[in-house]
Amino acid sequence: MSGAEESEPVLFHISGRAARITLNRPRALNALTHTMVRRIDEALKAWERDPAVETVVITGAGERGLCAGGDIRAIHDDARDGDGTASAEFWRDEYRLNARIARYPKPCVAVMHGIVMGGGVGVSAHGSVRVVTERSRVAMPETGIGFVPDVGGTYLLALAPGELGTHLALTGAQIGAADALLCGLADHYVPADSLRDLLDALAELPVGEALAGLVRTPPQGVLAAQRDWVDACYAADTVEEIVWRLLAHGDPAAKEAAETLLAKSPTALKVTLASLRRARELGPLELVLNQEYRVSYAALDTPDLVEGIRAQVVDKDRRPRWSPKTLAEVTDADVERFFTPLGERELGLSPAGGMGRRGR
Repeated sequence: MSGAEESEPVLFHISGRAARITLNRPRALNALTHTMVRRIDEALKAWERDPAVETVVITGAGERGLCAGGDIRAIHDDARDGDGTASAEFWRDEYRLNARIARYPKPCVAVMHGIVMGGGVGVSAHGSVRVVTERSRVAMPETGIGFVPDVGGTYLLALAPGELGTHLALTGAQIGAADALLCGLADHYVPADSLRDLLDALAELPVGEALAGLVRTPPQGVLAAQRDWVDACYAADTVEEIVWRLLAHGDPAAKEAAETLLAKSPTALKVTLASLRRARELGPLELVLNQEYRVSYAALDTPDLVEGIRAQVVDKDRRPRWSPKTLAEVTDADVERFFTPLGERELGLSPAGGMGRRGR
């Protein structure tokens, strides 16, 4: 890679019939910046009208992962020292990009190799063809930093079988290839050592033909065997009841999930559960993104977002001091505040026809 390429946070390249987007911040696990979001959106708009481009492929530079999420240190600094405007503008463009990817008229192939978390899920799991490998680690870990799953994450997780999406959203658990396929976050498993063959084939062939012969059965996951306690415990109406059911169930994995929840932001947990349940009723992705924007905007005014990022990313002491400290102290009014309409500041996305993955 040349010096000029190393300085570019996103690389764009056309090879044969395929246009390639490479997230190019490997030292930062390809974390998304506002500049990256804007450049990706501009490229997608241009390629949409380019008859020479038949397929779009999204990959990440380096061996560690596609994308670890948004640049949360920048969000921390903006929420702590600024007025939140920069973060709100970033989310506005990011969520619009997520919607564009979901509705893209050409095949959009996301190679979800390695770490794919938060904003990384947003630029990949809405694509029409999602490929995972044995090294994929997919997660929406927002409750651990006092935030709530966004980038259409509540839409995707609300569609997962049973209560698996609730479990993943609240705990922030990382899942591998088989579980990503089970939860509807991915479509195909291709071994990592075949990715180069896949990328070469996509430059020459339609997506289906490129995948032929490369797709395999993934190593066994863990969630299928946990469906009994996951569905029974997470069907509860409140986070408190979910924790109680997990502790009472008897399965060691259920107890471990309860302990994980009790370490997360109480406010973020309650807002996340409300977000998921409401997402199930909202329908199209765009309407869920509108809701997520309200929730994210409100989070900028809460102490837990700054504190959570401080503890996990800035100081890395892993000892966040949540406020309120307990689930019992988080009132219904506290939760409802996150869903307050924003008036002129609304994201304002409209469904672009069809029902996305609900109708596929």
